[in-house]
Amino acid sequence: MPFHIEVGSPLHHARVFNVGEDELRQILGLWVSGQTFELGEQEWDPGESKLTILEGRTLSGPDLSFGQGWSNALRSSEDVTQRVMASAETSLPLPAVYAVEADSLDGAVAEMTAGKNPTTIEWPDARARIDGRDPSVAAVILVVRPPEADPPRS
Repeated sequence: MPFHIEVGSPLHHARVFNVGEDELRQILGLWVSGQTFELGEQEWDPGESKLTILEGRTLSGPDLSFGQGWSNALRSSEDVTQRVMASAETSLPLPAVYAVEADSLDGAVAEMTAGKNPTTIEWPDARARIDGRDPSVAAVILVVRPPEADPPRS
């Protein structure tokens, strides 16, 4: 069954209908990780928006006409937001987090280039320290891997 998604803020909303599981997983991945994403030609920040996910029958042209799509989706679908979000939060891999303790940023760089192994910490602990503005955190370095290339098509 397809999904119908609404993302809203106090001033705006975007709705998409008949979304497949792959597209839903992409949106959820960005949402759960707190990344800004585009939907309905607008950028959305999960921290400032509300997400609603409905699962139901495919909505065809007449169901979507005259701005009645969301009303029809609400009538013919089940709100699965909580269930889908809980599943997404437990199934998405968490990034590896390493901490380097040093007196300065230069000292941290020197330790890393010297091959000294950093301390591994759990993502929730790292996030709490960053979000909580822990005064012992002097710098955060984010390493982003380039997207994997699509395999060649024959």
